[in-house]
Amino acid sequence: MLTYILGAVILVSVVSLVGILTFNIKKQNIEKYLILFICFAAGALLGAAFFDLLPEAIEYDVSNGFSYVLLGILVFFIIERLIFWHHCHHHKHAHTFTYMNLFGDAIHNFIDGIIIAASFFHSVNVGLVTTLAVILHEIPQEMGDYSILLFGGFSRAKALVYNFLIALTSVAGALAAYFFFSAVKEFVPFLLFFAAGGFIYIACTDLFPEIKKEMNYQHGIKQVAAVIIGMLLIWLVSAVAPA
Repeated sequence: MLTYILGAVILVSVVSLVGILTFNIKKQNIEKYLILFICFAAGALLGAAFFDLLPEAIEYDVSNGFSYVLLGILVFFIIERLIFWHHCHHHKHAHTFTYMNLFGDAIHNFIDGIIIAASFFHSVNVGLVTTLAVILHEIPQEMGDYSILLFGGFSRAKALVYNFLIALTSVAGALAAYFFFSAVKEFVPFLLFFAAGGFIYIACTDLFPEIKKEMNYQHGIKQVAAVIIGMLLIWLVSAVAPA
């Protein structure tokens, strides 16, 4: 059973390497379209929060669940302020929202690992179907995450490595579920609400302000379309193959 679980979460983690497809694209072309990728990422983050994380969290029927969303927003704001203060007083690094997104994605992937392990406890067939569903969820999500890292100042190689390392938190989630499932499952609803709050915060306070700097009308239409596409892809995958 453990072999199936580890194989599944490692396969899901490999999806984070989707950014490698950009390595043959010239840097100037990447930069030219990067703002559209960020629009897509903003839509994907909101889609993940409202079409994936929150609906799944609500199924647990947790009282005051949305207060955890607010807590997630508040905690992400506090962490961002701390990171910003540290960077301003020491070194100039990538934009703080890159680290915020990595943090939020780590929580999301950890939960995915728990979900995958739990599904294999039910049966191998259910586990395989759930793994496929998670992979389909992760492809647009990882494309958005990779774009955020590039936009925040990471090189393509660094963004790829960081994205993959964060994706490996799904392995930690799977192992935690395998060895301590009865204890870990109690925290899943909280983590789902909390991660949703973090994604909402990043999209609305960090990415949308960057997008709004573009004043060209034609470019603006493309950006709105990219945001909607990001949302729709997450919605479509959630509707067709829910985890």
